Amino acid sequence: MSPVNDGTGPSAAGFLLPYPPALIGGLPEGLPVMVWDGTGAPPGADRLAGVEFFVVPYTFGEVAAPLLSRLPRLRVVQSLSAGVDGLLPHVPAGAVLCNARGVHDASTAELAVTLALASLRGIPDFVRAQDAEEWRSGLRPALADRTVLLVGYGSIAAAVEDRLAPFGCEVLRVARSARTTARGAVHALVDLPELLPRSDVVMLTVPLTPDTRGLVDAHFLARMRDGALLVNVARGPVVDTDALVAELGAGRLCAALDVTDPEPLPPGHPLWHTPNTLISPHVGGNSTAFLPRALRLIRTQVLRYRAGEPLENVVPTGRP
Repeated sequence: MSPVNDGTGPSAAGFLLPYPPALIGGLPEGLPVMVWDGTGAPPGADRLAGVEFFVVPYTFGEVAAPLLSRLPRLRVVQSLSAGVDGLLPHVPAGAVLCNARGVHDASTAELAVTLALASLRGIPDFVRAQDAEEWRSGLRPALADRTVLLVGYGSIAAAVEDRLAPFGCEVLRVARSARTTARGAVHALVDLPELLPRSDVVMLTVPLTPDTRGLVDAHFLARMRDGALLVNVARGPVVDTDALVAELGAGRLCAALDVTDPEPLPPGHPLWHTPNTLISPHVGGNSTAFLPRALRLIRTQVLRYRAGEPLENVVPTGRP
């Protein structure tokens, strides 16, 4: 989509948004808005000069990130992704970065449980058998009564736990630091060596940070019990791919991965063909649940900014 100026002129376009105000709804009449959805050429320098509030188009972070240095009046960068690792290095001093906490919870939690169920119950094998017109029956593990370890206990993990409740799972929770919630105890990351051998399913929902990059390494995987399932709906680099391929190739573990490292996974990569591995192409947040929640977040944040109120979901950038 080409840039569209819905304000009174290029210099008045204080808000660079991926959707028109009419779709977002509830915005003040005459709000200086320029619309760019990430497709087509980005706005020119004259149109960018007045932008203070930039909502990065979803899935277009790589295209949008270079624009940040071209926005001299930039004050707010609003991501529509839960993870902001790709944007963080590009946010200039003086600008606030906000993530999309809450927007992807339902969709990503659905996929995390779907991947676990599909992997445990052997759905990929059933699909291959159907293609081959073969009737392959047999005993499969259930999700019911399993112990599920949630690594990274934020809003997405809480949404996963909501969806696990009907299955009668024991849920173990891990975050950067220990705390107590209404749901129960949240363990610290340092407790992982003790928790991993107790878990049948390990779900990764951590953000990608220097502390979590490579968190799931050979030592982590070695602590997982034989036959355990690793589900990754976080970021690919949270997992050491070579270490995971080695464990999967030995047939000791199973994996269901919505994210990989590298990504997209290139043709010929060994992860495509490791046994007991289910791969989806990073679609955790990309469902019909996304748009209404994204529009609601944009509306809330724009109105807060206009009113001089604190923004939601602020991510520390480490810059003044």
